[in-house]
Amino acid sequence: MYRQVLDPVGHSLAWSSLVAALPLITLFVLLGILRMRAWVASILALVVSLVIAVWAYSMPVGQAVLAGSEGAIFGFFPILWIVINAIWIYTMTVETGHFDVLRRTFAQVSDDQRIQAIIIAFSFGALLEALAGFGTPVAITSVMLIAMGFKPLKAAVVALVANTAPVAFGAMAIPIITLGGVTHLSSDTLGAMVGHQTPILAIFVPLVLVFIVDGRRGVSQTWVAALTAGVAFGVAQWITSNHLSVPLTDIVASLFSVIVLVALLRVWQPGETLGGSATTPVVAGGSADEPTPEFAGRVAHPDARGEIVRAWAPYAIIIVVFVLAQIDPIKGWLDQPTKIVNWPGLHITGASGKASTLPQFKVNWLNAAGSLLLISGVLTAIALKVSVGRALRAYWATLVQLRWAIVTVMAVLGLAYVMNASGQTITLGSWMAGAGGFFAFLSPVLGWLGTAVTGSDTSSNSLFGALQVAAAGKAHLDPVLMAASNSSGGVLGKMVSPQNLAIAAAAVGMDGKEGDIFRKVIVWSLIFLAGMCVLSLLQSVSVLSWMVP
Repeated sequence: MYRQVLDPVGHSLAWSSLVAALPLITLFVLLGILRMRAWVASILALVVSLVIAVWAYSMPVGQAVLAGSEGAIFGFFPILWIVINAIWIYTMTVETGHFDVLRRTFAQVSDDQRIQAIIIAFSFGALLEALAGFGTPVAITSVMLIAMGFKPLKAAVVALVANTAPVAFGAMAIPIITLGGVTHLSSDTLGAMVGHQTPILAIFVPLVLVFIVDGRRGVSQTWVAALTAGVAFGVAQWITSNHLSVPLTDIVASLFSVIVLVALLRVWQPGETLGGSATTPVVAGGSADEPTPEFAGRVAHPDARGEIVRAWAPYAIIIVVFVLAQIDPIKGWLDQPTKIVNWPGLHITGASGKASTLPQFKVNWLNAAGSLLLISGVLTAIALKVSVGRALRAYWATLVQLRWAIVTVMAVLGLAYVMNASGQTITLGSWMAGAGGFFAFLSPVLGWLGTAVTGSDTSSNSLFGALQVAAAGKAHLDPVLMAASNSSGGVLGKMVSPQNLAIAAAAVGMDGKEGDIFRKVIVWSLIFLAGMCVLSLLQSVSVLSWMVP
C-alpha cells in the first residue's frame, strides 16, 4: 500500500510544492507560450506528473499508471458522457434546421451582437450550466454565437468567460453537494455562502462580455443592458440559494435575467447597433430607426409559432427530464443500478494515515447527467421527427467532432488523478494552508488551481474541500467561508482548464488553436480571481463578516 508524503523533496514543503507544480507549469507553458495542441500538451503534462510521482514521491509505477487510468475513465464517464450527449442534441437541431429557428428567435430580441453575447452566452449559457454543466454551455453557446455572426475566436472567448458565475450551482448544484459531502458541512449552508460570493461576480461578467465584443465603446453604449442582466442574475442567485433551493439556483437566476433584460429592451435600445453582418456598427439613430436588412426581413417574415416551439422543445425536454429525475420515487428507481467500484490494484493511504477514497469509482448508469441527456436526446429525436438512422449519424458526427477534445479531457483527468493519488495536489494545498490568516485570501486560489487542472468545480471541491476546512481550523477562520471560497474561486479556473479549452476549440472549428484561446481568457480569469480573493479576505474580517451565514 502506497502512503502519501507531503514533503518528499529535501523534507521541505516549499521545494516539494515547486516540484509538485511542474506538471501544471508544463501544461500552461505548452498551451500558452508554445501554442501546442491541447491533446499533445495534456499527454506530455500527464507524463511529467507520472515521472514526478515515481521519482520524487516514490510511488510504485503500477499504481501511478492505475491512478492515471482511473482519471482517464472518469474523464469519459461522467464528464465526456455529458458533453457528447449534449452536443448530439445540438447536432440534431442543426440538421433539422431548428437551431436556425432558435437563432432567429434570439436575433428578434436584439440584432446587436453585444446584447446577443449577454443573452446567449451569459443567461442561456447559465441555464445550460444549471442543467448539464461540464463544458456543455461552452460548446453550445459558442456555436450559437458564430451563427449570429461572431468570429470563431471571439465566440469561444465570450462563451468561456461567461461560464463563470453559474458554475458553482451547475448541474443541479452538484459541486456544492459534493463539497458538503467531503467537508461534512451542510450543503444548504455552503450554498448560502457561495450565494454571497458568486452573485457579486455575476454583476461584472456581462460588462466584461460587452468589452470583449466591442471594447470601451461597447461598455459605454450597452452598460445599461449589461448591468441590468448582471444585477438581475445576481439578485436571483442570492435569494434562491439562501431562501428557496440550492439545486434550482441557476435555473431561477438564468430565467429571471432573461425576463428582466427582454423587458428592458422593449423600452430601451443602444444608440448604435453592432451587427454580425457588418464589421462596423450601424449608426444614424440606432437600430430602431435603421435596422439591418436581415433583421428587417425576420421581423417581416417571422418563423411559424409551431417551429419556434419545436426549436425550444429540446431544452424544455431537458428541463422536464432533469426535474423529474429529482423526484424521490423516480430518483430511487434511477439509483438502483448504481455501483461503487473499487479500482483494482490501487491502494493508497493519505499522509495522515487515513485510507484514501480515490480507488472508489461510482458508476451511476441511469441518474448520471449524461444518461439523462441521452434520454432527452431520444425524446428530442422523436419531437423533431428525426429518424433512427439520422440520429445515429448525428451521434457519430458528434464523436468525430469531439475526438481530440475527448483525448484532451481524458489526459487532463488522468493528470489530476496522478497528482492527487501521489500527493502532489495535497503538497501544494498544504503549503498554501501555512499562510495563517492570510489563507483567507489564498483560499480561492486553491479552488482555481483545482478547477484549472480538472476542468470541474466538482472535482476541485473533492480535491481541496477537506483541506480548506482543516486549514481554516489551524488559522482560526470560518470553515464554511473557506470551503465556499474554494468553490467560488474554482469557477474562475474553468475558462483556462485544458478540457474546456479543447471543447471550445472543437465547437468553433479551432482544433489545435487552444493556446490562442488560452491567452485571451487567462487575463480575465486572473482579474476575476484577484477580486474573489479580496472578497474572501474581507468576509473573513469584520468588514464583511456579516455575509457569512
